[in-house]
Amino acid sequence: TRTTPTDAPTPEPGDAPTTAPPAAPTPGPDSGVRTTPPARGPARKPVEPVKIVFESIHERLTLLPLGDLPVRFPVISPDGKTLAFLAEVAGQANIYTYSLDELAREPAIPRQLTSTPGGKLSIAFTPDSRELYFLEGGGGRGGAAAGTESGSGVRVISLETRTPRPIALAASIDVDFDLEKQVVFDEAWETLNHRFVNADFNGANWPALRAEWQPYIAGTRTGPELRRDISLLIGELNSSHSGISKPSVPAVRTGRLGLRFEREPFEASGALVVREVIPLSPAALEGTIHLGDHLLAIDRAPIAPATNIDQLLEDRVGKRTVLSVSTNGRARDVIVRPVTLQVESGLLYRDWVAQRRAYVDKISGGKLGYVHIAAMGDSDLAQLYLDLDAQNQAKQGVVIDVRNNNGGYVNGRVIDVFARRNYLLMTPRDGATAPSRQALGQRALGLPTVLVTNESTLSDGEDFTEGYRTLQLGKVVGEPTAGWIIFTGAQRLIDGSSVRVPGQQVKDTRGQVMEMHPRPVDVEIERPLGETEAGKDAQLEGAVTTLLAQIR
Repeated sequence: TRTTPTDAPTPEPGDAPTTAPPAAPTPGPDSGVRTTPPARGPARKPVEPVKIVFESIHERLTLLPLGDLPVRFPVISPDGKTLAFLAEVAGQANIYTYSLDELAREPAIPRQLTSTPGGKLSIAFTPDSRELYFLEGGGGRGGAAAGTESGSGVRVISLETRTPRPIALAASIDVDFDLEKQVVFDEAWETLNHRFVNADFNGANWPALRAEWQPYIAGTRTGPELRRDISLLIGELNSSHSGISKPSVPAVRTGRLGLRFEREPFEASGALVVREVIPLSPAALEGTIHLGDHLLAIDRAPIAPATNIDQLLEDRVGKRTVLSVSTNGRARDVIVRPVTLQVESGLLYRDWVAQRRAYVDKISGGKLGYVHIAAMGDSDLAQLYLDLDAQNQAKQGVVIDVRNNNGGYVNGRVIDVFARRNYLLMTPRDGATAPSRQALGQRALGLPTVLVTNESTLSDGEDFTEGYRTLQLGKVVGEPTAGWIIFTGAQRLIDGSSVRVPGQQVKDTRGQVMEMHPRPVDVEIERPLGETEAGKDAQLEGAVTTLLAQIR
């Protein structure tokens, strides 16, 4: 399909004028041109509106017993007998079904339909409700054929056999960027015009800004230039959680070894001398790579000053990879299976947490535990449960660290863990006594705590900080948070990019808008420059001192 000027969308009221094709000459009385009214098709029957009876609707509501599955994008089959949805378990997204058939003989349970790697999107039933279409893996545009990516493309799967099969599709789209950029700009502007959290746009004249930025948009020549200008326009609104992101593209799976290298030898001669072996990484599991070793080659390709090791490790995730390593001048081969950047980053983060936990244990004389909450998502909440159960129940108190927390949406559930108080104990025969909440499976700490925060604690991490202070769960130590607190969503645009739109204000119990108002601390401590290299953390030390004083 080729986009031409005649394919341009019809402007809606309030849209900025777009470039239009030249108008045809109006026929005069002597032009010899006969005008006839356009042919009209049969009149469409008006669509009857759906009437929703809201009275007592809560009594007709049925809650499905889907357990802990994080349900996303639910779709009901045309015959009304099957619910399909996406759920991510153990880091892998798959499609699940649940029977809604009231006459079914078997009891309804969530049933996993797919088990293939890769992301899944756009679930759609076939008209007979027997199969599902879906997109798997990455996708592209600009002439790429669907399904040409390894493991990606359109799939169809039978609900009965649960066997997916690919659908061969090929499409080519020739996009006129000069037309598309105007549509993208109009979409972005209108999205914010209708959905931005404040009707007064934080004091900005939004229509005037559109007119001001229109010439800059007309002058853009590439997608990145277009998004840069739209980002600058959105920046005029002075709101967090805002902006435009580029279209998603399939990620290049570059392998990571779990090695970090010395700076000076690399800058001097390109030599890769091992400075750190990340715990539980491929290099650590191999067991024979140590600090000071030299990495000489990857799969027999020698490491030279201009070598890009990311190129050597491209598409090597999970695959047998031979490293040539030298120790004191003796070369040898070791075998590893590289992991993704996300896995390596996670291992680095868990090692950082372990170091902070050991630090708190040391400076508190073994009296206090430690947990760090990196974000406010479901996986972070699950990790908090593990950390509290395994590490901290036997301590006298726990340091809660939300420094650099980048937000999410589960602050209320995290607060519950620390706000609940125990009031009963349960002791089985010949067993250990435990609080009844924990014994019955309800997550609760029931110990004194202190909270550590900083200026890089954002969004839902700030909501948690506010809740902690408001509920008087303990002292807050560190530095005031970022003041980056608003509820947001994203809108997809025609070119695949997305505009992130702040849609709801968040206020504290006093009625104060929290956006641009950092959450305060009770004990303010700024970390001195360079203390990390000395193995110190003034904020954690202050938190330990504060909590021990509270316990005493």
